[in-house]
Amino acid sequence: MERDLGVPAPALQRVFFEQHWDEVVHGRAALRDRLAPALAEISPSVTCDAFIDYWFSNDAHIDHCLLSELQALRCEGIEVHLATVQEHERAAYLWDQLDLRSKFDGLHYAAALGCSKPDRAFYRSVEAAVDLTPEAIFFIDDKAVNVAGARDCGWTAALWTGQQTLRALMDQQRWNVS
Repeated sequence: MERDLGVPAPALQRVFFEQHWDEVVHGRAALRDRLAPALAEISPSVTCDAFIDYWFSNDAHIDHCLLSELQALRCEGIEVHLATVQEHERAAYLWDQLDLRSKFDGLHYAAALGCSKPDRAFYRSVEAAVDLTPEAIFFIDDKAVNVAGARDCGWTAALWTGQQTLRALMDQQRWNVS
């Protein structure tokens, strides 16, 4: 980011993320409303559009093996939802530009819910949206704290490291797909 755009990461962290990210990611402030003044201060030649385009395209890492496994579950009639900590524009980018819309049955994200993982309210909001009991949900995440949060809500949950297949994790957790 610093090499490609001239935006120093430590300054961006201090001026934007530390001061504004909580409000943005929880939907209480618009990304551009908070990012534009930060960029004007630390890197005035970089527009919000240029920065956001760079950020979103360079920070979108899809695990295609996992996505394939999830698609197999969908083909069996199991609903697959994406529950993520995103602000509105990035959620829209993932859903529409990366076409995750065609891969998942629903998107549940922090800015729309007003809370984020591992907050109990996040998991309860997702439960309500999908209309499932906690026991009917199998959840994977790449952060142990989020897995613990899901388990605290009664969800069957496993840490995703990419070292095992999704089916192996489901079996290991004794979660029955039927």
